Amino acid sequence: RVFEALRSSRSGEKGAVQGQDLRAVVGRVNGELWELARPLLEDCELQLLGFDSLEGKEVVWRTGACVLGGVMETHFGAQVYREGVSDTGLYCDYQLENRYCVCVLFRKRTHYLQASTSISILVLVVIVVWFCGGCFWGGSCLFVFFTPLLLALICSSCFPLPLCQSEYRRRGFSEVITPTLYSTSLWERSGHWEHYSENMFTVACKPHTFALKPMNCPAHCVMYEQRVRSWRELPLRWADFGALHRNEHSGALGGLTRVRRFCQDDAHIFCTPEQLEEEITACLEFVRSVYRVFGFTFHCLLSTRPTPCLGEPALWDSAEQQLDRSLQKFGERWELNSGDGAFYGPKIDILIRDAIGRRHQCATIQLDFQLPIRFNLQYVGVDGAAHRPVMVHRAVLGSLERMIAILAENFSGKWPLWLSPAQVMVLPVGTDIERYGRDVVHRLKEAGFMADIDDDHGATLNRKIRSAQLAQYNFIFVVGEREQSSGTVNVRTRGGKQLGQRSLEDAMTSLTQLRDSRSNQDEF
Repeated sequence: RVFEALRSSRSGEKGAVQGQDLRAVVGRVNGELWELARPLLEDCELQLLGFDSLEGKEVVWRTGACVLGGVMETHFGAQVYREGVSDTGLYCDYQLENRYCVCVLFRKRTHYLQASTSISILVLVVIVVWFCGGCFWGGSCLFVFFTPLLLALICSSCFPLPLCQSEYRRRGFSEVITPTLYSTSLWERSGHWEHYSENMFTVACKPHTFALKPMNCPAHCVMYEQRVRSWRELPLRWADFGALHRNEHSGALGGLTRVRRFCQDDAHIFCTPEQLEEEITACLEFVRSVYRVFGFTFHCLLSTRPTPCLGEPALWDSAEQQLDRSLQKFGERWELNSGDGAFYGPKIDILIRDAIGRRHQCATIQLDFQLPIRFNLQYVGVDGAAHRPVMVHRAVLGSLERMIAILAENFSGKWPLWLSPAQVMVLPVGTDIERYGRDVVHRLKEAGFMADIDDDHGATLNRKIRSAQLAQYNFIFVVGEREQSSGTVNVRTRGGKQLGQRSLEDAMTSLTQLRDSRSNQDEF
């Protein structure tokens, strides 16, 4: 019966399962909460509860607290004082080697881990445990039994991948994935330990010390050095969208604009000196093409040699002159920012202005002669001799969290269709129309749109429309008996304009054109 109900819920039919979200985390059997792995022994009324329910959230948070506490005790010898669920997520207070007393909080809506000290990095171990699976029991308490399911639930709500990934592929970048935790010997080799260690999260596993990566460049250097490279392979362009961790001072933190754990559209280019000018120009054009889509104006800063820094003055002079020439050809407004370069090389920072006039540094292009020297990176040239490549660090959006914050303010929360996480709300008029409404949602999702259905039987149509408008759905599709019989939808905008009855095919075609044109219009 349970499998039949699940099959029915998948096809949109009415079945024995209420709340037909297959990502269930706990059941309710005859009114009692019931673990998913617990067998059903007799006929019963079954309800599957997902993460969107209060009970489901509590079970997920309790499981997460148990997992975190178990990892801290088992793998790090920590003394766990208490763990449990608060009104904002999960927490686990513990002490490690008489040095740290930490509270880790997993917030319900943002899904970011915040901690009072660097021990937040141990969340990585929890993720490893989730990937490997396992069971966690808590006496009479209910838990998510299969921890990979817990991981899937959390990942389904996490921050989206960069919007411009397709642009990276089109421009010749290959996406790579590198580890998050490295021995400090790598950071000593790259020079980061000397110049950046105070901004890194570390964890001691005797006799070694490890650090979370604040940037991807040393890892990409290790990838490059794995075999002999030829001039025919260059330029090598690698993009890495993994999470970075930086121990920013608490006074520098603010909303999403500056956080300690973030994702970045980070990429590195290894090229010959002869290819350098062309690559820098391509990076600048990439920035301009993306920012034009968002409607941002920007200007550039040429940040030069700081004190202290790595490398010989002659190399710095050469690198700064290269960037100067590229900016002259680029044609956009720029100015000199003396002494604000990275410790390994000069850079071009691109500043944009948000809707309330604040400036943000998002994109960056950094020239690096130092890391190829420190890692002894080489390629075999046309002449058969070994030569040193040049390394370019660059990002277009920069921190994705920061860019999302800037865009949210820029659009005042009214996202254009091509960026919106809430594109279409379908409102069936009457319970008999729900199946047609679900078919409409299914077809929209198959076409790649973010669509939902409001099947609240206790709300009036006007109330549903108002709720969808407040939630900033770009379009509202009302479907009743007439729409069901004719295969149409009645289209409204979030601004209240009625666009009238359209065939579902025509409406989807218009939505596709609006999305693909990256228009900021609110109607079609």
